[in-house]
Amino acid sequence: MELRAGLVGLGMMGKNHARVMGSTESIELVGISDPLGDPTGTINDELIFSSLEELIDQDIDLAVVACPTIEHEQVAMKLCEAGIHTLVEKPLAIDTEAALRIANAFKKANLVGAVGHIERFNPAIRSMRQRIADGELGELYQISTRRIGPFPNRIRDVGVVKDLATHDLDLTVWVGGSQFKQISAHTAHKAGRSHEDLVAITGILENDVVTNHLVNWLSPLKERFTIATGEKGSFIADTLLADLTLHRNADAPPPWEGISQFTGVAEGDMIRFAIPKPEPLRTEFEGFRDKVIHGLGEIVTMHEGVQAVKHAEAALQSAISASTITMDSA
Repeated sequence: MELRAGLVGLGMMGKNHARVMGSTESIELVGISDPLGDPTGTINDELIFSSLEELIDQDIDLAVVACPTIEHEQVAMKLCEAGIHTLVEKPLAIDTEAALRIANAFKKANLVGAVGHIERFNPAIRSMRQRIADGELGELYQISTRRIGPFPNRIRDVGVVKDLATHDLDLTVWVGGSQFKQISAHTAHKAGRSHEDLVAITGILENDVVTNHLVNWLSPLKERFTIATGEKGSFIADTLLADLTLHRNADAPPPWEGISQFTGVAEGDMIRFAIPKPEPLRTEFEGFRDKVIHGLGEIVTMHEGVQAVKHAEAALQSAISASTITMDSA
């Protein structure tokens, strides 16, 4: 079975989606809509359309939305009305209300609706999550993330919380196996833009796992780390390299009793795992394709995407109000 696929948006992520969609089994990329066309000239002109309506007219079965966040709701709703299964890049929408409208529309239409939270498909994060579920850390205590780097010129309509921290908020819920109970944050505006470019978030999940997240667009050094700490040690995932390392607590007690009283744990073995490293974007898209074809593919659902936007807005609300936000359970 071959599906006819369309892409909306030819920015940085759009170019990557076009490459993956054009080389995925059972997929024929039949059109790309972007009012600015293809400034690099690397896409076949016959595939480029200036409007979404022209793309929909190509009788597509599924679509990927990689246009600016502010346009997500309008584009997704038109695709839903046309009966087209859709994967929307994260964040799902500009705010929680818009995200919920999209999710409800796709559910009502009985269409596959997915969100591009790509970190769930990073081999290091996937291996970490499975190993935690298998009990390799024992009780999970804390999840910490650090996502820093220079400002990407592609972003105009949201700040660093909705563009980048949504990665961390979503993967934390996924790895930790629980929704956020409380969120607190501080933001800063250092680069002269209307949106925040730095955030420090702390939180606690409903299962009492403590979390913290440092995210900014102000560092010349690009880092992407997730650290999960539990009673038996810590996993460190470097998602830029898809590397996963385990730092174990020592099995034997330390030589001096006084040290153990102060530290609680002692340094044990360090293991860097040799794990398969398929491209996360391809894994994500293949899961979406499989969900459309036979309903068995792995996706991030739109209602999960709503939660990520909701948690991001709680962080922003916390920063504005200088208070801790307690999440409702809905």
